[in-house]
Amino acid sequence: MAIQLENLVESIKSKVKFLKKSSKKKNKPYIKMDKSSSVKVEIRSRKARKLIDKTLKLADRPGKNTN
Repeated sequence: MAIQLENLVESIKSKVKFLKKSSKKKNKPYIKMDKSSSVKVEIRSRKARKLIDKTLKLADRPGKNTN
């Protein structure tokens, strides 16, 4: 049990040391993920819903300026 704990501590120390070195180089320790297709569809549907709501508000005021 003590050996496993020792290995875990050493592993954490090495990861921290790596992160400190990479932060000096301004390298990020992670990779930016692209948006999934479902997220892209959700974004498009939200934009469409906002546009529809805006159009309906303007349609409710037929005598007003459309700007």
